[in-house]
Amino acid sequence: MPRFSVIVPAYQVQAYLAECLDSVLAQSYPDFELIAVDDRSPDGCGAIIDEYAARDPRVRAVHLAENAGLGMARNAGIDAAGGDYLLFLDGDDTLTSHSLHAVADRLAATGDPDVLVFDYARTHWDGTTLRNRLADRLTEDGPAPFTLADRPGLLRVLMVAWNKAYRREFVAREGFRFPPGYYEDTPWTFPVLMAAGSLATLDRVCVHYRQRRQGSILRTTSPRHFDVFDQYDRVFAYLAARPELERWRPELYARMLDHLTTVATRRDRLPRGSHPAFLRRARAHCRRHRAPGTPVPPGLRRALVRHGLHRTFRTLRLAAALRRRARASAGRGRRGLRAALLRLHYRVQRHLPLRTGHALFAADPAPDHGCDPSALEAAFHAHAPQIRTAWLGRPDTAAHFTALARSKYLVHNAGFGPGLVKRPGQVYVQTRQGTPLGHTGLDLLDHPAAAHGTDFAGQLREVDSWDYVLSGNRHSTLTWERAHPGGYTTLEYGSPRNDAFQHATSADMARLRASLGVPEGAVAVLYVPARREHRRTQTPPLDPGRLLGLLGPRFTLLTRAPLGEPVRDARLVDVSGHPDLPSLCLASDALLTDFSPLMFDYAGLDRPVVLHTGDWDTFRAVRGAYLDLLACPPGPLARTEEEVAGVFASGHWRGVRSARLRAAFRARFCPYDDGGAGERVVRHVVLGQPAVPPGTRGPVRPPVETQVRGVLTSVPQPSGPLPVTEGR
Repeated sequence: MPRFSVIVPAYQVQAYLAECLDSVLAQSYPDFELIAVDDRSPDGCGAIIDEYAARDPRVRAVHLAENAGLGMARNAGIDAAGGDYLLFLDGDDTLTSHSLHAVADRLAATGDPDVLVFDYARTHWDGTTLRNRLADRLTEDGPAPFTLADRPGLLRVLMVAWNKAYRREFVAREGFRFPPGYYEDTPWTFPVLMAAGSLATLDRVCVHYRQRRQGSILRTTSPRHFDVFDQYDRVFAYLAARPELERWRPELYARMLDHLTTVATRRDRLPRGSHPAFLRRARAHCRRHRAPGTPVPPGLRRALVRHGLHRTFRTLRLAAALRRRARASAGRGRRGLRAALLRLHYRVQRHLPLRTGHALFAADPAPDHGCDPSALEAAFHAHAPQIRTAWLGRPDTAAHFTALARSKYLVHNAGFGPGLVKRPGQVYVQTRQGTPLGHTGLDLLDHPAAAHGTDFAGQLREVDSWDYVLSGNRHSTLTWERAHPGGYTTLEYGSPRNDAFQHATSADMARLRASLGVPEGAVAVLYVPARREHRRTQTPPLDPGRLLGLLGPRFTLLTRAPLGEPVRDARLVDVSGHPDLPSLCLASDALLTDFSPLMFDYAGLDRPVVLHTGDWDTFRAVRGAYLDLLACPPGPLARTEEEVAGVFASGHWRGVRSARLRAAFRARFCPYDDGGAGERVVRHVVLGQPAVPPGTRGPVRPPVETQVRGVLTSVPQPSGPLPVTEGR
């Protein structure tokens, strides 16, 4: 007997069914059976199910003789199931990674309750994912298992069958079955929750609920939406047969009224002309099932549905449509006029004198403490205090265009866009965004998948406005001048954003670790995956939770990969929204990344770097790469989660070979990381003074000392000539 029976009904979902089945078969928890039910689908669903059943013994194919509907297909799956627990998954949805493992662990921890309720997230056709807004109802705080009386808020969570695990013996004992028709989940889920002797929750997204653009039954205009009345009749009939459950009538009445209001007000549900009949039936249902003294939920729409006021409903709906059209028309006119006035304002401002003591900073995607423009602003304050600095504001304001037109110094790490008209006397400093690994600029012409429709002509027009481009090493200099050809001057002075690494003290690093909750004596690993342009959704290649389990109790994982769900382990710290990336680097003992350019900055700290290279070939094929990382890595390489854990468990991450690789990498890409890059830029650009080459400027602070698992290291001062190259 398997632990789980996962039941997947399939009807006209051939485009999504393979992904659904794969999400189940790829689960890390092995003790399950997958029952795929072909509801006499006219497309290829039946053939797909047979193919999976032929090659994987965990898959059982069930073919219905005729199309019976979703509820009947689920019933056929229940009849064929042999697992301890039943889980339902629609054929166009998917299980998240390791979700069965999480469900099994939670069931064991709560004593095998009758029903376990877990969370879900809506995944839209454009790749965006939105977690259930009532996720707080699924908190695992407090005693478990419990009954519905302890947590009545569960009745307000989306009433579907697929966000729960049901003990099969409980389902069989109570005789629960799905009815025919639309909204078949309603008379299943309400009775199940009320009848369950024990309930538990799992605060984790286990299902991705696909929001299809077209084809969803509930978004199909049909008279079958009237089935909702029969389904609620079944709910209240179940209630009437069990007087001990009568206490739930007010809550069920409120849920029914909300449901009827949703069906009545959604434009894609009821056929034209059927609203009067629907509202009349809604009025009758509300009168029939409302107990005397039951409070009435407030709201105009609910009142219209409860009283069946179809003429008032139609009048208000028409008025709302007219109001929306009027607002949209007025909005377009106002936006057009505002844009024209802002363009005129910008033109006027460009004819006024430059403010020679002003510098304007901007960054993409947003200014933070970890970008070069932010670090350069600090250098302006320290070495050219007579220059007033400001950050570029919202692009739809007059202040934005005033600053853009009147500031003498313009600093950006990406570009000001086609709206910039650089005037004589303005100085544009382009900082770029670190040392390049993947192809950029004109080099992306050979990689259209990564270019994403880049306006190369517009990009070159922006390059023509650059006066200076910052570079951290010779590799960057040669890359920028080839990929972004222009008449600018390259300042190969180092990266200002890395100056903070050289000025930090041991006390600073201890304070940063404490602020992030890193326990004293723990090894803090900073995980920073690169963006995959070839993927619509940015799921991290390594699962932070599973990786932390493999690393063991000595380690704390600071992850820049969003977790998407609450963190329950204090050793797993979600720092995806942390605005200060250099601080995260200083607080960590090692960097784990794949192809993020952060590796070049982090190497200047002389701390271990571990590379996860599982999809290196894909990255190089899609984006292109200026380096063969496998030939010149900054540290040990690992292709899988297990290999990554092995590198840390064996000590190779901080071994002799790791130090040798890192030293060669630092010598090549961090020759000027001495804490003075920002000063050199300001002296050259603003003060017109010759910059002091690294190694000859004199010590301004002691070397950075870092404690990595008891090994004290220091960052030496680089030396050598400081080149300033003219762009070709």
